[in-house]
Amino acid sequence: MSTAPRHAALFAALLLFCGNAAAQLTPDRAYFGVNRPLPMKVERPTEATGDAVIELLEYDRPEPVAQAPVEPGWIDMASMFPRFWALPPRVRFAQLRVGDQRIGPPVVLQPMVNPRRAVLFNPQSRQAYFVDPVSRAPNFDARRQGEIAFVDSPKAYSGIRAWVDHHVVFSSTLGDIEFRTRPDHAPNTVWTLLELVRGGFYTDITVHRVVPRLPTGHPFVIQFGDPTGGGDGGPGFYIDLEESALPHDFGVLSMARDDEPDTNGGQVFICLSREGTQRLDGKYTSFAEAVSGLDTIQKMASLEVDARSDRPRKPPVITQARLVPAPPFGTGPQPIKAPAPDGRR
Repeated sequence: MSTAPRHAALFAALLLFCGNAAAQLTPDRAYFGVNRPLPMKVERPTEATGDAVIELLEYDRPEPVAQAPVEPGWIDMASMFPRFWALPPRVRFAQLRVGDQRIGPPVVLQPMVNPRRAVLFNPQSRQAYFVDPVSRAPNFDARRQGEIAFVDSPKAYSGIRAWVDHHVVFSSTLGDIEFRTRPDHAPNTVWTLLELVRGGFYTDITVHRVVPRLPTGHPFVIQFGDPTGGGDGGPGFYIDLEESALPHDFGVLSMARDDEPDTNGGQVFICLSREGTQRLDGKYTSFAEAVSGLDTIQKMASLEVDARSDRPRKPPVITQARLVPAPPFGTGPQPIKAPAPDGRR
């Protein structure tokens, strides 16, 4: 049998793959002031048939908030949707669709609004957490007596921050773990993670903490993100604790921090069970979900650790992190599930 038909089929498949990979919406820049143009480039595969539209979508709504016809080239999103700046400010996604097929990764549209601020306080004394600058002594034990509350900031809606949606893949000496981000829950934390990955922060990073089980018997977390490998280091900056309603559950990625709430940086942890991490809801920023890498998570969770420090005796290493284009909105793999107690999936 001749190999020509097979080569032709492979070539056609590669063309289709490359066309879809290149087809997407790309913002002209990241920041756009309110009530101003929002320029974006439209690319579509030449082999796709049907009318092209841009859909405005929200994570918890199956149908588009709005849609408008589009041609390849440069467009102004704001003028395409006359009510764009009048819509209530919340995270939305701009998705290219040709005919019945959504093509390329969506663009995340994050409203630039003043977020609610986290306050660590003692519910008995009603005092906010405070560390004396001279004695360095806190006014109460943050871990035993503290609670987190979010308070409103002055209302302001100053525009849109836009970026092409990506998944994050952490490669380790035990395998890869891929996460889909959830900017609809914690856009500022997602943005920070993407910038750290782009900058190569997660290169040769030790997995310095693994808590396979709490005293209750429930699996807890896997933690990494300190270049020193000791558990106190970070990227050299902090970001605020961001309010997130994404439940801590198996495979969820969340930001680690110190006692004070606004000390999030580059350290993250992977949750190992809902039962073990439910108490972290509202106290830590959950912002991504693992969509592949169950075997890698299980390998890390089964490591032998020092009982006093929770440090693996043979720590695995995150060798690198990379960004891959997200699948079209509403498609792609779903979050992985915790294996059943008998090992079945």
